[in-house]
Amino acid sequence: MQGTIPRDFIDQLLARVNLVDVINARVPLKKAGATYKACCPFHQEKTPSFNVNPTKQFYHCFGCGAHGDAISFLVEHDGLSFVEAVEVLAQQVGMTVPRQKLSKQQQKVQQQRIERERDLYDVSHAVAKFYRQQLREHSSSDEAKAYLRQRGLTPEVAKRFIIGFAPPGWSTLVPGLSADVRLTQQLIELGLLVEKSEDKVYDRFRHRIMFPIRNGKGQVIAFGGRVLSEEDKPKYLNSPESPIFHKSDTLYGLYEWRKSRDASGYLIVVEGYMDVVALAQFGVDNAVATLGTAITESHCQILFNQVDTLMFCFDGDRAGLNAAWKALELVLPFIGGQRSVKFLFLAEGEDPDSTVRQLGAQGFFDLVEDALPLSDFWMQSLLTKLSVSTAHPEGRQQLVTLAQPYIMRATALYQYLLLELLAQQVDLPVWRLERQMGLKTGYTPLSQGGRVAKNSVSPRHHNASSSVVKPSMSLAKYLVRILLIKPQWAGQLALVLGNLLQATKNQDARMLLALLKCYQVTPPQQTQLLAEFTDYYASQLQYIEAQPLPDTDEELSPMFENMAIRLADELEKALLKRQVHQGDALDDLQEFLTERKK
Repeated sequence: MQGTIPRDFIDQLLARVNLVDVINARVPLKKAGATYKACCPFHQEKTPSFNVNPTKQFYHCFGCGAHGDAISFLVEHDGLSFVEAVEVLAQQVGMTVPRQKLSKQQQKVQQQRIERERDLYDVSHAVAKFYRQQLREHSSSDEAKAYLRQRGLTPEVAKRFIIGFAPPGWSTLVPGLSADVRLTQQLIELGLLVEKSEDKVYDRFRHRIMFPIRNGKGQVIAFGGRVLSEEDKPKYLNSPESPIFHKSDTLYGLYEWRKSRDASGYLIVVEGYMDVVALAQFGVDNAVATLGTAITESHCQILFNQVDTLMFCFDGDRAGLNAAWKALELVLPFIGGQRSVKFLFLAEGEDPDSTVRQLGAQGFFDLVEDALPLSDFWMQSLLTKLSVSTAHPEGRQQLVTLAQPYIMRATALYQYLLLELLAQQVDLPVWRLERQMGLKTGYTPLSQGGRVAKNSVSPRHHNASSSVVKPSMSLAKYLVRILLIKPQWAGQLALVLGNLLQATKNQDARMLLALLKCYQVTPPQQTQLLAEFTDYYASQLQYIEAQPLPDTDEELSPMFENMAIRLADELEKALLKRQVHQGDALDDLQEFLTERKK
């Protein structure tokens, strides 16, 4: 093992790295006074709120709160591990990462492994070039070219994904690469040649369109092949596992998405590489695909390292619904903070490839806008499994039983929110469901029969060793933060949110309502009400007022307007959800969401 990297080296590295250059190579920056700005690469926005400070060498987004240095940027944006990010930056500035001293035997083993993997990367690259050349020049490639034209692929997209062609015949790789014994063995190790006997090998991929699969650094690590004739089987064929390729850790199209500098803020997870390529052909650059396997925990971790929102896109048939349900089960423990998951179900018999060809990019994006949030898909699916309506005690009992395993998989606040959603469906208090399931979320108020979480700490008894949950900034809290410095905007906000705030029980929204009421009275009364408001919410305001905001009204005003609209959406949706008790009412909810988006 190489051991940990010394802290003083990391400090020296960050002092030598130019953060502006690191970020500008991935996200185009514009000079704005003493800092640089761009639309945030970590969430979707139209007005730049992502700031890079060249003096202090840190970045901060006023929209989503992303913050860090050059290392954290590479980890979050490029999907690198901490060590990989340090190595990339060190290479850029000509520094050598210090390593723990190894024995000669350890050094030898490590060097052999590094050289072996490096050689395999080189071989994979050479094979990708060979297949690319065959698509251009082989006498049998006309059928492949015609197929790609029929699917609407331009030469530019084929080049971007380095799509190639494996000619027919059992032995084209060995003569095509002039492979000696060592190279032949490496091709076998990569699974590109199949060893029939000690002295006989044959090509794994024959008469197929070839899709090279790349890792996060852009290195070719494996291949996927699609048949040209629908009679041939299997339709899709992937390279087997190898020293440089592990299906459960790899997503097709992830590298190409990073290179596209897509700013959508979310990733669409589809089922095949042809779907990824077809979507990219129509300008939908944020799609990735698993490789002949269901999504794994490793996939989820990789994806959430890139974005906070995932969109699972499945066929609308029974197999698609089953795949979506498995994805739901797997992703539940990962949801928290800004993370969210949605599900898009296509018409039966359609896939992303055929759908985007029929509807075009905008039509496909419209479908994406109307996708079901995980919580809606979860509850809607559970309601369809009941043998009796929730209007009856038996139906409510069934729903609680069906929901419990999924609630147990969820974590932290999201677990409580699912409990809250279930409580609305079965007309029971959350604390009663907690007791039924043996849970102690720590979010139910004591006045409602709840309990204080084990790690909760009273502010009066806080000390340095206490374990406390860091407060979070909701949309309502951000609006409070803005109104405290821009009280003249309160009237505008009251028109948008007044009635909705009156109807909600959300504590942050109620705080915002209380502040709006302070600004709706005459100056003498306003002074008194503000003093009472400040005293009542003192502990929360201390945290809220410490949050950074843009310096100018030009930046702050659109941020304020956007947050007000988003909060209105949330409050209206929550209000309707409280009225949902029957399965068919979810159709009304979906109709509402669609109309709201329009």
